[in-house]
Amino acid sequence: MRYKIALLKTDEGYSVSVAGLPGCWSQGITEEEALQNIQDAIQEYLAVRDGLLEGAVVREIEVTP
Repeated sequence: MRYKIALLKTDEGYSVSVAGLPGCWSQGITEEEALQNIQDAIQEYLAVRDGLLEGAVVREIEVTP
């Protein structure tokens, strides 16, 4: 699965967040390290989300603007 990320160069290195996963962010000294760290963060985020949804009925709804 692919996710859009926002990568920001900072004084300390790189900060990275995932637009589609609120609160999912990480950082790294190098761009490569930040990208690896966000991959790990996404996997952990999804594991926690799946655990919270265990036993729940999951549905989709359409929202019109």
